[in-house]
Amino acid sequence: MITTNDPEVKKQVKGRLARIEGQLRGVQKMIDEDRDCKEIIQQLIAIRAGVKSASLNYMQDVARNCLLDLDEQSDPQAQREIMSDLIQMLGKVS
Repeated sequence: MITTNDPEVKKQVKGRLARIEGQLRGVQKMIDEDRDCKEIIQQLIAIRAGVKSASLNYMQDVARNCLLDLDEQSDPQAQREIMSDLIQMLGKVS
């Protein structure tokens, strides 16, 4: 299984997600208030950047754990599957 065990990484990512959640609510309110489109787009861009940053931070830790645990996996086929899964996830995150 590919996962992270670092409580600090989890705490950081959850904190970012909470801020993003607040930004999303703010954008919804801006839309309800018919705010300027430029302001709304700026907030949506900030949300996208926040999600990307959180994804990359989380993925870095997952990759680190995955590569460290790979040596413990004695089955070469399982090693290949883990690496393949990791590469696919990295491609989707970036």
